Amino acid sequence: MNPTLVIVGRPNVGKSTLFNRLTRSRDALVADQPGLTRDRHYGRGRLGDKPYLVVDTGGFEPEAKDGIMQEMARQAEAAIAEADMLLFVVDGRAGLTSQDQAIADRLRKTGRPLLLVVNKGEGMNRPVVAAEFHELGCGTPLVISAAHGDGVHELVDEALAAFPRASEHPKESAGPRVAVAGRPNVGKSTFINSLLGEERVIAFNMPGTTRDAIEVPFSRDGRNYTLIDTAGLRRRGKVFEAVEKFSVIKTLQAIEESNVVVLMVDASQGISDQDAHIAGFAIEAGRALVVAVNKWDAVDDYAREIVKMNIERKLNFLGFARIHYISALQGEGIGGVLASVDKAWSAASAKLSTPQLTRALIAAVTKQAPPRQGLFRPKLRYAHQGGRNPPLIVIHGNALDHLPDSYQRYLERTFMEVFKLQGTPLRVQFKSSSNPYHDKKD
Repeated sequence: MNPTLVIVGRPNVGKSTLFNRLTRSRDALVADQPGLTRDRHYGRGRLGDKPYLVVDTGGFEPEAKDGIMQEMARQAEAAIAEADMLLFVVDGRAGLTSQDQAIADRLRKTGRPLLLVVNKGEGMNRPVVAAEFHELGCGTPLVISAAHGDGVHELVDEALAAFPRASEHPKESAGPRVAVAGRPNVGKSTFINSLLGEERVIAFNMPGTTRDAIEVPFSRDGRNYTLIDTAGLRRRGKVFEAVEKFSVIKTLQAIEESNVVVLMVDASQGISDQDAHIAGFAIEAGRALVVAVNKWDAVDDYAREIVKMNIERKLNFLGFARIHYISALQGEGIGGVLASVDKAWSAASAKLSTPQLTRALIAAVTKQAPPRQGLFRPKLRYAHQGGRNPPLIVIHGNALDHLPDSYQRYLERTFMEVFKLQGTPLRVQFKSSSNPYHDKKD
């Protein structure tokens, strides 16, 4: 399972800047204002050569007694409980503070692995900056600049050194691993119980009944599966209870460890932004995906039309996924979901031959040539498969570095149509041939 790095520290020391640097994103808001981050923020690490998850937290004040600072402290405490490695961030320009001392005392008591990170060290003498922070008793300080990237690669290498290299691809030995994910109380446990024909996991009409990701081996028609019942992912601002916050990272890890994700939504509650966030995380992880709209028997025709309209509007980026309208409680439509899981897994693990890929590429270019880049038009020569689950297609040619995103999406759609890869995202990677005369003088 991928390790989780949790970033903690007092307000305005650069935690969100470090989060954005590690995830290569701008997901966390960054401004020169204390307390901007209040909820926890989750992302996939993209810096370094090992897969991992990153959690950003709000400013940590262990002694806060009331108000928003107390709630931020509770969320930071819950994040600490999830951590495989804590990144304790302090401000090298402001120097050591009493609040840093209080946080250090709290973190040492957790017994969690800890790395002391001195931020904002750009242009400064690193040993001098680090000297006073030895007093915290949290190991040797590592001086970085999250804003400029100085020392961040070394930070990642040191933080992940103790963890074995995990496979970026989920386990495939006992058939596909199927994670059932969605908001709380949409019927995930009921769906799994209906598939199994028995009440293997607790299903109750109260959000948050499932606290952990539960794996259940399952066989049907000679096929083996591992069903994973996950805790509900509700919107971050609505959750403060530590045990339920602990479930969030378990759900994200379950998605990472799965082969296929069944995104379950509730027809009676409609399609929410959180449903789109869960689907987006699954796609970002490269997982095949099936959508199951549960409680279809509980809504009238007008509500059904509204649900379908909102699926087209809010989940329009899931054009590759099959959608099923089911009743998990009545057992209606669940067989079709499992059939789509089989097809999605087959598409995700499909082997695509180089000649077939190249012929499809040439046909796509003939139908719609890539736009010119300056005086030259990019030339796409051939394609081969670079990976599976999700399928990765590597295209070789000349001057491919500046192909627009729209043309990449066009090629992705073409390959998915030609090879009938329904149910799985597909990725295209371009590799330009080097110019043999680039370094030669006239």
